[in-house]
This record gives sequence, structure tokens and C-alpha cells, in this order.
Amino acid sequence: MNETKRPRPNYYWSMLTMRCPRCRRGPMFKDKNAYRTLKLSHIFDMYDNCPVCHQKYDLEPGFWYGTGYVSYALAVAISVSTFVVWLVLIGVSTDDNRIFFWLITNAVVLVVLQPWLMRLSRVIYMRFFIRYDEDYEKTKPKEFDK
Repeated sequence: MNETKRPRPNYYWSMLTMRCPRCRRGPMFKDKNAYRTLKLSHIFDMYDNCPVCHQKYDLEPGFWYGTGYVSYALAVAISVSTFVVWLVLIGVSTDDNRIFFWLITNAVVLVVLQPWLMRLSRVIYMRFFIRYDEDYEKTKPKEFDK
């Protein structure tokens, strides 16, 4: 019996494509594109369980409240990144209003990226609690107490 193992999906690619943390193959969200619908109520339309490994996504009541901290950290990282790029390419001076133009540009970038950041924060937060399982087909998903 020659068992062929499937290759392990890349950690970062599975995070950016918003895949299940346990199998890294099943989608977490029903619609892959966060921008397809302009209704904010449909941004978080998730499956109850992973279609591939059956890992439950909503682990306990109030589980997703912690994503606010992850989303905040992502927004700070993007703001620092845009500031460094602005500083290198354009520069910052107290003699003119370049810093205000950066603030406006940064605010626009954050507003445009917000639907994607909100979803990404859920994906990252879930990975704090659920680890990759190579034998996900043979083992049961992790259960949490309610």
C-alpha cells in the first residue's frame, strides 16, 4: 500500500484566501469576494462548518468579539506602512499640508480595505484557537465548551 500524501497548503496563502484553519482547504465565507455585495450585513456570511473538514466556525457565544483587536492591529499596521511609504516618496513637512494629505489618503485606504480587513481579522483570530491538522480526514474537529 503506497499512500500518497497531499501537499500541505501554504499557511499564508490559505489565510489570504480565507480558508479553514484546520484543513486549509475549505472556504470560511460563502461569497469569496467581500466587495461583491454593497450590503454590509452580508460581509460575514459564513458557513456554520467547514465544507471539507466539518470544523465548526462559531466556537462559542461571543467568540467573534475578539476580532476587533485583530482588526485594530491590522489598521495600525496599514497606517504605519502607508506613512513610511508617504515619508519615503513624498516626505513630511511642517511647512505645508503634506501630513494632512497623508491622513486623508490613509483614511480612504482604510475605508476601501475595511470589508476585506474585517474578514481577514476573523480568519487570523480563528487561527489562534484552531491549528492545522494533517489528518483532518481521520480525526474529529476540535470542540469547545459552551
